[in-house]
Amino acid sequence: MGFNMKVTPEIEALTKICEDHSKMDVSLYAKYDVKRGLRDINGKGVLAGLTQISNIVSSKEEDGKSVPCEGELYYRGINIEELTKGFLQEKRFGFEEATYLLLFGTLPTQQQLDDFCKILGDQRCLPRNFVRDVIMKAPSRDMMNTLSRSVLTLYSYDTNPEDISLPNVLRQCINLISIFPMLSVYGYQAHRHYNQNKSLYIHHPKKELSTAENILLMLRPDKKYTPFEATILDLALVLHMEHGGGNNSTFTTHVVSSSGTDTYSAIAAALGSLKGPKHGGANIKVVRMFDDMKKHVKDWKDEEEVSEYLRKLLHKEAFDKRGLIYGMGHAVYSISDPRAQIFKKFVKQLAEEKGRQKDYQLYEMVERLAPQIIGQERHIYKGVSANVDFYSGFVYSMLELPLELYTPMFAIARIVGWSAHRMEELINTDKIIRPAYKNVLETQQYTVLTER
Repeated sequence: MGFNMKVTPEIEALTKICEDHSKMDVSLYAKYDVKRGLRDINGKGVLAGLTQISNIVSSKEEDGKSVPCEGELYYRGINIEELTKGFLQEKRFGFEEATYLLLFGTLPTQQQLDDFCKILGDQRCLPRNFVRDVIMKAPSRDMMNTLSRSVLTLYSYDTNPEDISLPNVLRQCINLISIFPMLSVYGYQAHRHYNQNKSLYIHHPKKELSTAENILLMLRPDKKYTPFEATILDLALVLHMEHGGGNNSTFTTHVVSSSGTDTYSAIAAALGSLKGPKHGGANIKVVRMFDDMKKHVKDWKDEEEVSEYLRKLLHKEAFDKRGLIYGMGHAVYSISDPRAQIFKKFVKQLAEEKGRQKDYQLYEMVERLAPQIIGQERHIYKGVSANVDFYSGFVYSMLELPLELYTPMFAIARIVGWSAHRMEELINTDKIIRPAYKNVLETQQYTVLTER
């Protein structure tokens, strides 16, 4: 008997039995104060742990009350706005610098950054015949599954995979950070060739180039890209690399790492979490929603017609009929998402460079109208604003990234945060805190893991 790919009537009948005997009385969640996820019914985060990697601010105390404020995001105590402003004004790439910051807790000197970039560059290579024997075999149509399989298979190529001593785990994490772009892009190229019957391109990365430059070089048949394209992709990676320890995939990293398992299993678990449309797949939903909007809205400049479409979304009468305006709202931020605010400054410039001004104007209109309409149609406990996913999918489409790589791009960035959190978890597991870290822990502010 072969591998069963169909849902038979017998399976459907058994599913019904399973469903009938697995339903929970919803009132019990309130009775016993059990949280269904990492957030309660009022949107308040559930205490899940502590971290020093990053911090999110969405409210401030005024007269003893918590009131919403403009969103703020800090990487190791440094405001993300200041961090990005620094490397953008100096016209240099920021991914590698921010990676150093998150892993080691401090910004590098120029010499430290140069040495670290060399380490990353030297690690940008896969085991012998890995592309042929692993990535090219039975290519998946979903790049996140391809990425997870590649990560788990790398365990077999590691001569010391089970050692969870800090130096060995750091070695493994740096290696994964370096090769995630290769695993993602090569996985897509294999899918494109075998599942879509198109030409196969395997371009080797260059040690002297940044992560963003190498992604564009490996992805495009002619290996060409503009400096601005690389700059905005680099910015996207920096904005996505970390967002508090309570988001689903990072929390997964903490939980799985606490069991003492190996690095490859921990990161594969995080990838499985990130794949979900309620986490890493959100920007794809935004792009598809706008594609549907363009088909059903005749005049993209007509605010009333656009507003009517948005109301249909909320009433489950348009797009996927889930009642959501994708890209609007966030579990923590209410007034603004700082990542979206930073990103938006460059989206217009890229749209002008790519001749996509009409699309940008539509995005801008929806960003302005959606909060008003959501406020009219729904009872909400806090404000609604555009989140980073609202513009990231649009940016990726202008960079000519295939839809299949949108979520892997998130993973290429977030592997940095996962690595920092895995190191933090192992350092603090069972109260094994080295003297070198003890003083730091006493002087730095803890951040409670509550963000979902």
